[in-house]
Amino acid sequence: MTTPHPLTPLLAQMPALAELFRLFLSGKHLNRMAEPALWAELEQHEPAYAGLFTALGFELRVDARGFAWFHSTDASSNIGKVSRQLALLFMVIFDAKANAGKALQRFTDWLIDREWLAEVHEQQKDLLDAEGLSPDGLIDLLGRACTLGFAVAEPAGWRLLPAVCRYLDHFEGLAAASRDDDNEADAAPEESGDDVLNDEESD
Repeated sequence: MTTPHPLTPLLAQMPALAELFRLFLSGKHLNRMAEPALWAELEQHEPAYAGLFTALGFELRVDARGFAWFHSTDASSNIGKVSRQLALLFMVIFDAKANAGKALQRFTDWLIDREWLAEVHEQQKDLLDAEGLSPDGLIDLLGRACTLGFAVAEPAGWRLLPAVCRYLDHFEGLAAASRDDDNEADAAPEESGDDVLNDEESD
């Protein structure tokens, strides 16, 4: 009679282990909106999945707003460039929507189409050109965002997924820090305005 391996009962409770591991290892985010069945599986057995991934050397992060990913602070230079370009893409999208009076926290409701994206590129042409992003480049970047779980393609365009909260949180943090700096400058006008903090590149 064969004795069951001690891990067998645990693994039996995680039927989506291989699928989730492949998804997270590829750098993709799992979103409740885009993959509800897989999200429900992770949510139901989150401690077991997190514990096993930790034992394998990976940090699973699950955000209550509906997304999860493997967190890493050791990004390659290529991933760093993609992350920087995605940050720029989302920043100009949020800026354009804010100028149109849209609530930023409702970004998952927005439909982004090619025509609107071309208008955004025209508005931010100097900034985007400096990064080498043409209108077609923005479309390619949205395709990469879909691959990484930040967006989903639809027949009429794209929709942003909850994982974009990672970038929005960062933008709002920078805005809050900027406001604090302005308040400190008003309180202490003798300080030099030449001390400018450089934004750190996000992971």
